[in-house]
Amino acid sequence: MSKFVIQGQTPLKGQIKVNGAKNSALKIIPASLLSEETVTINNLPAIEDIKLSLEIIKAVGGVVNRQDHQCSISTKNIQTTSIPPELANKFRASIMFVGPILARTGEVSFPHPGGCVIGAGVRPIDLFLEGFSALGATIHIANNYYHLTAKKLKGTEYFFTTVSVTGTEALMMTATLAEGRTTLKNCAMEPEIVALANYLNTQGAKISGAGTPTITIEGVDYIKGGNFTVIPDRIETGTFAILAAASQTELLITNCHPDHIAILLNIFHKIGVRFEQGENWLKMLPSPKIKAYNIKTHEYPGFPTDLQSPYTVLMTQAQGLSIIHETIYDRRLLFTDMLTQMGANIIMCDPHRVVVNGPTPLHSRKLTSPDLRAGIAMVIAALIAEGTTEIDNIYQIERGYEALAERLQAIGVNIHRID
Repeated sequence: MSKFVIQGQTPLKGQIKVNGAKNSALKIIPASLLSEETVTINNLPAIEDIKLSLEIIKAVGGVVNRQDHQCSISTKNIQTTSIPPELANKFRASIMFVGPILARTGEVSFPHPGGCVIGAGVRPIDLFLEGFSALGATIHIANNYYHLTAKKLKGTEYFFTTVSVTGTEALMMTATLAEGRTTLKNCAMEPEIVALANYLNTQGAKISGAGTPTITIEGVDYIKGGNFTVIPDRIETGTFAILAAASQTELLITNCHPDHIAILLNIFHKIGVRFEQGENWLKMLPSPKIKAYNIKTHEYPGFPTDLQSPYTVLMTQAQGLSIIHETIYDRRLLFTDMLTQMGANIIMCDPHRVVVNGPTPLHSRKLTSPDLRAGIAMVIAALIAEGTTEIDNIYQIERGYEALAERLQAIGVNIHRID
C-alpha cells in the first residue's frame, strides 16, 4: 500500500496550478454517450476516478484516445448496455452512466455503485431510480443488481426531495433525449451543473435554468459531438487556499475561479485570513492571527462539504471555539479522531457536529486516510505538525488530486510518496 511521508513545518512559498474539476469531468465523460459523434475533452485531470470512467466507456464499446490532459471519446457503436461490476463497485460516479445509456439505447444494467468509506454501499440511489421511473423507465432489482428498460422516455415533472448534485445532473442528461418537456424542481445549483448544461446546449440540447432551483429540458432527437473544456476545480482551489492559511504561506493559486469559492473567501475576510484575488488567480498571504468561526455545510452556494475537512484542520490553529456542523454526510466528521491523536482539542457532540478549541500545536503520527477529503485534510495537518507524519491508504487521496506529491514539492513541502 502506498503512503505519504511528510516532514512538517518546512517553509513554503511559490505558486500552484489548479487542475480540471473532478466533479465536472466525471459528468462530461458519461454525457459523451448521448451522442454518436466524437466528443473531445480538454483540461482533463489525470486521477483514478477519471481512469475508471474511461474504462467504463471502453467496456460498453466506446473508443477512447487519451493524451496527457486531453481525450477524445467515440461511442457510435455501443456493444453492451451493462456496466461492469468490477468498475462500478470502485467509485460512486459510475451511477452517472446509467441515464445516458438508458436514454440512448432504452435499457441499462448496473450494480449498486461503490466508492470511499462515506459512499460505499451506504449512500442510496433512490433519487436516481425515482427520477428514471418518472421519465418512464421500468425498474427490476435482483441480487443488488438493477435492470432498467424504456421503449421511449417521456418528459415529466420531478421534484427532488433532497437537493442532489449528481441526481440533478443525471436526470438533466437523461431528459435531453426524452420525448417532450421535463421540469426538474429543487435542483442543485453547482457551477459543474451549469458547465454541463452549457456544453449540451451547444451540441443541440435545449436546457434552461441550470444554476437555479428549476431546470427545464425540451427533449431533442439528437445530440452532436463537440469540444468541452473542464472548468477549474473549485474544491482544489479552496483546499490549496486553506493549506496556505493553515501553514502561514504566501501562495499564488493559478488557473482558478475565485468566485466559485465565494463562501470560503467571505469567511476568510471575517476570520483575518489575508488574500488578494483576480479573475483567474488567488494570492494567499501570511495571516498571523486567525479567529475561530462556525460553519454549517450546505449545498452550493453554501459551504461545500468537500471543504469541511480541510477547514476543520484550519480551525485547530484559530483563536477560540468553532463549531463544525456537517449536514451532508453523517460519517464525514469521524476523521477528527485522528486530529485529536495529533494534539487537536476537538469534542464530538454527535455524528454531525464537533467543537474545535484552538489554537493547538499538532504533532506527527502514523495515520490512515479514510476518504478523499479527510485524506487531504491529513496532509494539511501533517504540513503544520511537528515531526514526520506517515499517511497510509493514499489511493483515496489520489482519486481526487493529480500528482499531489510533485505539486506540493514544487512549493517547498517535504513530502515523499512511497510504494
